[in-house]
Amino acid sequence: MRLGSGAVLGVLLLASVAAPLFAADSGPVPEAPGDPTQMTLDEVLPIDAVYGASRYEQKVTRAPSSVTIVTSTDIRRYGYRTLADILDGVRGFYTTFDRNYTYLGARGFSRPSDYNSRILILIDGHRINDNIYGSAFIGTEEILDVDLIDRVEVIRGPSSSLYGTSAFFGVINVVTRRGRQIQGLELSGDSASYRSREARVSYGATFRNGLEIALSNTTADSGGQRLFFEEFNDPLNPRSANGGVAENADDDRYDRLLATLSWRNLTLQAGSSSREKGIPTAPFGTVFDDSRNRTLDRRDYADLKYARKVNDKADVLGRIYFDRYYYRGDYLYDYPPVTLFREQAWGYWWGGEAKYSAAAGRHTLTAGAEYRANVRQDYRGEDRDPFFLYDDRQKHSVDWGGYLQDEYAPSRRLTVSLGLRHDRYESFGGTTNPRLAFIYNPFENTTLKLLLGQAFRAPNTYELFYGAGANPSLGAERIKTGEIVLEQYFRNNVRLAGSAFAYDIDDLISFDIGSGRFMNLSSVQSRGVEFEMQRKWNAGVDLKLNATYQETRDEADNSLLTNSPRTLGRLTFNLPLRGDSLSAGTELQYTSRRRTLAGAETGGFVLVNLTLLSRNLARGLDLSASLYNLLDRRYGDPGSDDHLQDIIPQNRRNFRIKLTWRF
Repeated sequence: MRLGSGAVLGVLLLASVAAPLFAADSGPVPEAPGDPTQMTLDEVLPIDAVYGASRYEQKVTRAPSSVTIVTSTDIRRYGYRTLADILDGVRGFYTTFDRNYTYLGARGFSRPSDYNSRILILIDGHRINDNIYGSAFIGTEEILDVDLIDRVEVIRGPSSSLYGTSAFFGVINVVTRRGRQIQGLELSGDSASYRSREARVSYGATFRNGLEIALSNTTADSGGQRLFFEEFNDPLNPRSANGGVAENADDDRYDRLLATLSWRNLTLQAGSSSREKGIPTAPFGTVFDDSRNRTLDRRDYADLKYARKVNDKADVLGRIYFDRYYYRGDYLYDYPPVTLFREQAWGYWWGGEAKYSAAAGRHTLTAGAEYRANVRQDYRGEDRDPFFLYDDRQKHSVDWGGYLQDEYAPSRRLTVSLGLRHDRYESFGGTTNPRLAFIYNPFENTTLKLLLGQAFRAPNTYELFYGAGANPSLGAERIKTGEIVLEQYFRNNVRLAGSAFAYDIDDLISFDIGSGRFMNLSSVQSRGVEFEMQRKWNAGVDLKLNATYQETRDEADNSLLTNSPRTLGRLTFNLPLRGDSLSAGTELQYTSRRRTLAGAETGGFVLVNLTLLSRNLARGLDLSASLYNLLDRRYGDPGSDDHLQDIIPQNRRNFRIKLTWRF
């Protein structure tokens, strides 16, 4: 049962009233070190620590991957609104927005309409990708409010040796804020362009008996904007209407809820989100300029985790969970007559995992197993009036996997990490995927990594059983990668990092128009180099710069992939204007030209975003003001096969003003 925003707000307010009584019964609450409302990653966890790379906490320099960490401080400084905003600034990543969903590209590979199924997203270790499309949402459709993020661990490269399917190009582990970091009531509200508003209420507390809680609810809506599409301003196109202008067809509404309760070794977390979005682009041949074209996505989960440190050298983890996903798409077609087609998908699944890590001599061993029962993987497509049923399928399946990793340090300067995982799927059978890393420290502040790995992506239910073109014999995609990483730290707060990577994808799943079904059709090859630099000054000045050059090609004809920029550049610069109380955060993003499906190019562009952040205007009150696309650049993202538009225009200059008040 879903709770409405009013009910959730009531629960939060009740908790804020009851908590002091609970605390009084339990005795005085010990004061957290420093001001918990202002705690950053540097204070809570060392900046060079990462969990997701090996499923236990280790230094970034010892991780068998190339890792970037984005902190809550970065999120506030640069006015990031979604996980997509956060990842857009990370080395080697870029996003595409088709004005309905946001897609993540990694190392030159991004297919609009693939729903991010080749990136694994975790929230506090819990898998977010659903069991219908394998989707992992990162835009306004995402499940988590970014204000609840403590840090984001971006782990590049194949990680199927630990996580199984979808850990194809990388793993993104989002670590949330705990009750001790909120410590009280926190209210936030903002107003933005396109008649957009958002409100959040959060409550966090710790008690003497060890109980810790964090509760949060966010609700938002946007009226959207008036959009012009040249393709629908063509008198020869029977679908053209309203001079190519979509009016009131870009609205967006969402609600998010997160609750985390921790006591001793147990953590219970529940998350819920619902997003309804108007589609202004008239995809799939639908009627243009009609607000009835829209999608609804709902995502819920409950996760109970037991994590205990056995001793200084060993720890255990157990987890059980239940997840649910629902999708509804309403699409208006003029057959004639004008008819509403509705497609729906229901995904229910439960599962568990167990993991044990222990250090023994020069070895650190990690072993684990996972099991997932997909009790519902249903799809239905129908015309509503007059009624006609096109497809109605009910599926269920079971998959499981087991993994083992050994981190061996034959000397103080050399570490060898070897991981191996076997997964079993009802649809295509078993697959085994290794990862090997050599990590060498020739000097105290220098790290050289050689990373070799293999990963897979299992065909999802949609690809296996979609419509009349079902293909239950569809196989898994496979990727093999090699990467060299060099990281250098200097004493004057300077960090340099560079990498060279190569990957080959075989049996890439693609939709075959001729047969009307998904097939293992393509092979892709990519080569690239990346560079990153960060410099911090004692006064709070922070400069980050990264650049990527890559070539990603279809091996069939050696052509560049669509939506694959050769060059990416990102720069962020934080400048304190009045000590800690006022700062200016500037972000520059460069994306080079990208090839479209029609063989054209989008053109390169530079975006400039500016955020002014004022802390403690009054006691506990922060104000931020952001301008996005400050220079008002015209630019667009490539469309997909679903769209008449070859290039989909993106937002011009827009703003957000945000207030956050902590009690």
